[in-house]
Amino acid sequence: MSDTTAKDGLNPIEVASFLRRHPEFLSEYPDIALTLAMPRDQGATTSLAHYQLDVLREQKRELNRRLHELIGIAQENEQLMIRTHTLAMALLRERTLGDCVRRIAATLTEDFNTERVRLVLFRAASEDLPAAAWLLLAPGGASELPAFAEFLKRDEPLCGRLQPEKLDYLFGEQKDQVLSSVLIAVGHAGMLAIGSGDAHRFHPGMGTVFLKLIAETIAAAIARYS
Repeated sequence: MSDTTAKDGLNPIEVASFLRRHPEFLSEYPDIALTLAMPRDQGATTSLAHYQLDVLREQKRELNRRLHELIGIAQENEQLMIRTHTLAMALLRERTLGDCVRRIAATLTEDFNTERVRLVLFRAASEDLPAAAWLLLAPGGASELPAFAEFLKRDEPLCGRLQPEKLDYLFGEQKDQVLSSVLIAVGHAGMLAIGSGDAHRFHPGMGTVFLKLIAETIAAAIARYS
């Protein structure tokens, strides 16, 4: 490399810079393009035209991969939107608060394929409300749950591994089976928690748009029985 620099007065960086500034250079001097050789992974060499063709093919494969990935995400989002709409319609048909919360738990478990659902309501027990492990009542509201004070103040979904105190309150004896979870406020009515045995299902960087939509839907449904 040093011999080339000394004889020609140019170094590879300068040559590369010139070609970038003048991309039409090789079209004006096609004989040079035909003599250039490009390295290949296998150790052989190929012409510039073949090399460019290989690059274009690889770019096409990458674009196709990304396109299929985006299509998959769009299809998944469509299904989530349909399920959220179905949940909203189902809650509108319920006549009592008890039926409403039962529908919430059943739909989240069955249609959204969740393992453990916990609905925390900031209200006292009543005959209408079921005695179920998935329903927790806190008549004193946020003031009764100091472990959740900061979370409720921020009013943003919490995704990933919850703190032990939160896990203990929400999942009790099942807390050790919950490796990731999401916690979201349900308006002023309470909180919704979903736990999973998959450590990677819920994580801090995940999207929360549909979680917020679900929480808003549930909050509006519960508000009908205030």
